[in-house]
Amino acid sequence: MDKFHLISPLDFRYMRSDLADKAIAYLSEEAKIKHEIEVEVAYVRALSYFGICKKELYKEIQKAGKKITAELICDEESKTGHETKALVNVLSTNVSSEAKKFIHLGLTSCDVLDTANALRFKRYTEKVLLPEAKSLEKLLIKLAIQNKKTFQIGRTHGQHAEPITFGFFLAQYVSRLGQRILAIENASSNLKGKISGAVGAYNALSLFCNDPLKLEAKTLSYLGLKPSESSTQILPREYFADLVHALLSTLGVIANLADDMRHLQRSEIGEVAEHFGSTQVGSSAMPHKRNPITFENIKSIWKAFSPRILTVYMDQISEHQRDLTNSASERFLPEMLFACTYAIRQMRKALEKLYVDEKAMLNNLSKSSQKTISEALYVLLALQGLENAHEHVRRIAFNLQKGSLIDAALKDKELLPYIKKIPQAKLKYLQNPKNYLGLAEKKTERICKNWEKILGF
Repeated sequence: MDKFHLISPLDFRYMRSDLADKAIAYLSEEAKIKHEIEVEVAYVRALSYFGICKKELYKEIQKAGKKITAELICDEESKTGHETKALVNVLSTNVSSEAKKFIHLGLTSCDVLDTANALRFKRYTEKVLLPEAKSLEKLLIKLAIQNKKTFQIGRTHGQHAEPITFGFFLAQYVSRLGQRILAIENASSNLKGKISGAVGAYNALSLFCNDPLKLEAKTLSYLGLKPSESSTQILPREYFADLVHALLSTLGVIANLADDMRHLQRSEIGEVAEHFGSTQVGSSAMPHKRNPITFENIKSIWKAFSPRILTVYMDQISEHQRDLTNSASERFLPEMLFACTYAIRQMRKALEKLYVDEKAMLNNLSKSSQKTISEALYVLLALQGLENAHEHVRRIAFNLQKGSLIDAALKDKELLPYIKKIPQAKLKYLQNPKNYLGLAEKKTERICKNWEKILGF
């Protein structure tokens, strides 16, 4: 199919890089079929281990499985109207009659479907998504340390607040992304499989196996999975829900950083700049425009995918031992895995060439330098015993038209005696906002070193 005939923008617009090949290996329909076959083969291998069938039959089925394609399964499904039965039929036609009877023996569709999904999502997360996330984390740590002394005005409610450093600003994202990486690792490592039959009670397996629990565990061990403590016809959906929550909350952190970066590029702020190619166009109408397109794209991806968590939560509910109300909705889970990876990759690419304008940051800091010391002034006055120090300083700050806040305070006869009592060593915080950074630099270093240690960088 021509790529321009595709419907999903993930396929024809966003899967352009080497991420596409990595994603296809785990998240495509072809990959889905390959992992389902792997589950079927692992099951027969376990049957041979317990002497239920000959080892040669497992080898025969394994060899046949390598020849099967998604196209063959699709053609067969058009006849059966059942995807797993189609897979079993195609696999069975490529083996001997003796081997055929052991394929899918005693299993239900979701023994294969759910286990295959857990397997491929686990592999994709560990081999593709987490390396991308850790690469971004390394870059954030590097940028935070590089800018741990770069002065910046802090902002709350869109207003100038107190002085910080750009490195301190980035360090919060080092911490938040680090926490999400651990959440993804935990959710991925907790993905389970099942080989427990039509209602999860091992009914059919008990007809030919003395210990179906050991058969289940052995099958899953070949796949690097562990069995779920309980299951019905399907796996409990909390395993998938936990993974998707970890992914989409990670996407939220990335989108928050993207939004902050987008605002820092506003014309009236101009503290950072996204790299702009020599032939890149920012506007079809205004030739001068240099838009923060990558950061805006990341936020847009978040807007598209974060609401999908509601569908994932709704898929937790399956009536009695199983219904099919998740049969369509869960087919979109791979898109969520890829979207999160794509956003992480885009953020790393944007930050690698980010221009940090230290002069603009210093200029913006100086615009509010006389008022941002108000917190330091009121606290120091309160420590000298002035009642309602906050109100006194608020009144002066709001009435200040020109000059410095400290000069205005010195002219206030009520405040002057208390100002004179402030220790000389503390006056530096009132004289220069650059001195009023608290633990910004030390906290930046501490956060970065902590996550370097936790993640083994």
